[in-house]
Amino acid sequence: MKVFRYGIISNDQGHYLFILWFVILELVPFKSSLMDTLKQDKYVLLDNMTSIWDQVFTVAPLVVIGTKERQGYDLAPKHMATPLGFGNYFGFVCTSRHNTFSNVLATGQFTVSFPLPDQIISTSLSASPRIESISKSEGIINALPVLKAPSMDAPIIADAYFYLECGLHKIIDGFDDYSIITGKIKTAYAHKDYMKVSEMDEQDQILKNPLLAYIAPGRFAKITATNGFPFPKNFKR
Repeated sequence: MKVFRYGIISNDQGHYLFILWFVILELVPFKSSLMDTLKQDKYVLLDNMTSIWDQVFTVAPLVVIGTKERQGYDLAPKHMATPLGFGNYFGFVCTSRHNTFSNVLATGQFTVSFPLPDQIISTSLSASPRIESISKSEGIINALPVLKAPSMDAPIIADAYFYLECGLHKIIDGFDDYSIITGKIKTAYAHKDYMKVSEMDEQDQILKNPLLAYIAPGRFAKITATNGFPFPKNFKR
């Protein structure tokens, strides 16, 4: 049975009840919305018994999280990472199976490095697995172009274009065995070529200073061509 939720009520009550009765009996089609239903001839229903994110390409940032651990330092690339609101908060997805999680929990802080496209190899190497006889700090950190963050004891990737130093805000559990680690940004540094300056041509600026994007799963892109977003008139965030 269809539910009559809203419509234009006729002054002729008899006519209105007559039409309503036919709607209830489904003899007259009644549309509660002007939207069409998705036509599935060009789409595939994804299997949600496995991760849907492995079945389609999506665009994401690519950052490197730096943390201090007992016997050195740790770096870990993350693409499930994002600003949280328009205030100075940042978060990323992590699991308690990774040292990044326990390091942030122990120290209450972490760094975020935004690498450049030509740093994709060093960014990838920061994800190298640990070897029992050699700590990750010795085997990977010492082999990569790494710096110490200006105001906290944690590493950052050298020559990135954007850095964040974050204090732990809260950890949100409940996404299977994954959590969202959120931080309050204490300090931030940006390379002067990547600063948003009103008098500069932004399209030309990004052409000369490309950005790195992660195309999940398993690809990356060097972004040089951009366009201004067509916001509607009087749009406010």
